Amino acid sequence: MPRIDNKKLEEYDPYGKYTGLTFTKWEKGYSQCVLELNGNLLNPYGTAHGGATFTMADSGMGFALVSCLEEDEQCATIETKIVYLRAVEAGTLVCDTRVIHKGRTMAALESEIRRDGQLIAKALGTWSILRRRAREADVLTGKGGR
Repeated sequence: MPRIDNKKLEEYDPYGKYTGLTFTKWEKGYSQCVLELNGNLLNPYGTAHGGATFTMADSGMGFALVSCLEEDEQCATIETKIVYLRAVEAGTLVCDTRVIHKGRTMAALESEIRRDGQLIAKALGTWSILRRRAREADVLTGKGGR
């Protein structure tokens, strides 16, 4: 598993940090992140924007899969399908993500996004697993550079 300081998870996800996403748990094959809904994350109808919910699933999948990778591997989203089950106007969203299967070159993951324990969206993603070249930067461990 790449060496990442659990207390500084947000430093490894600048986009998530920009949106207000915070990782609260990170273990091998699992991640949990939370997002407090605010006016910037709502659609014109006053409910959570689908992109905010999708960001939780995508970032959660990345963190869950990274926890299973070798030092010379990296990952990238191939595709993600998300089903929005109910609209929410306010509150804290919690996304739990698990690695369903990890092969040599691809992985399957699932995310469940809840508010107050109630399922509001579910996502299924397929990710590519790639080998890094020695000269490429390792953003997660701070080795290398551009």
